[in-house]
Amino acid sequence: MNQLNPGIIKYSQLLSDIEAGRIKVPQFQRDFVWSKEASAKLLDSVIKRYPIGTFILWKTNETLRSIRNIGGLDFPPIVDGDYVQYVLDGQQRITSLYAGFKGCKIKVGNKEVDYSEIYVDLEADEDGEIVVPEIDNSRTHAFIKITELLQGGLGLAAKYDPKYHANIEDYKVRFAEYTYQTITISEAPIDIATEIFTRVNIGGKSLSVFEIMVAKTFDVKRDFDLAEKFDQLMERLSEIDYETISHSTVLQSVSVCMVKECTTKHILKLNKSEFIDAWDSVMDAFESAAEYFKTFYRIPVSQLLPYDSLLIPFTYYFYNHSDKPLGQQQKALQDFFWRTTVNSRYSSGQEGKIAQDIKRIDKILADENVLYDEILDISPDAISNNGYFSAGRAYIKGFLCILAYQQPKSFVDNALVIVNNNYLKQANSKNYHHFFPRAYLYKKGENDFWVNHIANITIVDDFLNKRKIRDRAPSKYIKEFKKQNSEINEALQSHLIGDIEAFGISNDDYDTFFDMRIENFSNELKKRIIITDKDILSHKENEIQN
Repeated sequence: MNQLNPGIIKYSQLLSDIEAGRIKVPQFQRDFVWSKEASAKLLDSVIKRYPIGTFILWKTNETLRSIRNIGGLDFPPIVDGDYVQYVLDGQQRITSLYAGFKGCKIKVGNKEVDYSEIYVDLEADEDGEIVVPEIDNSRTHAFIKITELLQGGLGLAAKYDPKYHANIEDYKVRFAEYTYQTITISEAPIDIATEIFTRVNIGGKSLSVFEIMVAKTFDVKRDFDLAEKFDQLMERLSEIDYETISHSTVLQSVSVCMVKECTTKHILKLNKSEFIDAWDSVMDAFESAAEYFKTFYRIPVSQLLPYDSLLIPFTYYFYNHSDKPLGQQQKALQDFFWRTTVNSRYSSGQEGKIAQDIKRIDKILADENVLYDEILDISPDAISNNGYFSAGRAYIKGFLCILAYQQPKSFVDNALVIVNNNYLKQANSKNYHHFFPRAYLYKKGENDFWVNHIANITIVDDFLNKRKIRDRAPSKYIKEFKKQNSEINEALQSHLIGDIEAFGISNDDYDTFFDMRIENFSNELKKRIIITDKDILSHKENEIQN
């Protein structure tokens, strides 16, 4: 029978249990993330005898496959058969206390933080900040490190003005005699422990949905650790340059395959055993979807995806259809992809729209017609008006995908452009190049909107191109490239740029270049959708169609 035992623990016992390896952190807990400032505030509450919440500990002799020490420090391992106390709630606080008391260096994110640099202000008022993360340089004599306060010997007081002696002794006693409230759960199986952990943290909203699901689905007997499974998935996806996919996209993909919904509420209600049962099959489908984007749509890297979440309905498709889509299903899926992208469908209300789209995927699977209420405007006018270049916009990423599909070639030697996930994380990426250089157009008095427009963007992989081009007119640098590269026209065509004369390049006519390239983008979109009566292709075509 599960036993919940309230209790207290003092400073000396807390440190002793940690250093003896009797208190551990289960793998399903998040990493330590508190800053030194946050830790100092906690220690300030302790010195003022304020309550700091209850530590919930799970006492068991069950050995978990993956555990961590407090603060990632070096403590003795668990002895087989001995009881250990796993922290279910309070890891951030316990780690902060230990680090502050002992002056440890602990890795927080990508940085190592020195917690020995936390001080007691011996002149502070009781209602002021007594414990601080840094000293006031104008009165350094009034500060004492917590580590020195607690570990200093008989000669400690002699280092400080006698007026501080009473405070030094008082603060030392406050730390030593503070009682920490605990609830120890004894003889509980892992399922109960993770359920308690999940409920505590859902209430506090301190964990992400993924971190909660890591805890909820953790299973020693079935060798299932969601955090490790996700890392393994990312390792496999990195082989095709799709390693930037988010935790939430993966969880939502599992959820739609299990219950055709992907809200947080639905994810947290997923049955643990069924989740584990479904994992491998869903991940096979997920990888098939990523591979399909990479090969059929020729989206070279995940950073170019208009939405990560487009993988969710495609995962659902492959979960229910293991083969590649062919014929009408192939066309219907492509139509769905581009309508979602061009209409920026997942930019708001994503979870509800994905649930609607799962019904559309069901129709595609059943070879039924899919109806869309949304008007799709792929006219040159629409692209012109909406095409301001911002690397994070789904709409713009769609056109970058179209450019990538052409397998763009270098203007220098027709070598294939290599697109890199790391470069694409920023708008000034090495992979983005303004065909008519910005500096050149600004000198001509061109408006920023038209200068920084998708119509003026090409994808390159060679920073040499930018160094050679700088702010020179296209007529000049293309003429130079033409001398080096006899197949420059082929390279230009791979960027959806046609004849040098027709596109106004030879006489630096940006208006002609802009209009011609927008027309090419519009034509590329027409190839990718199933045209309906509602779709706007161009004013002229719409008049004929209607």
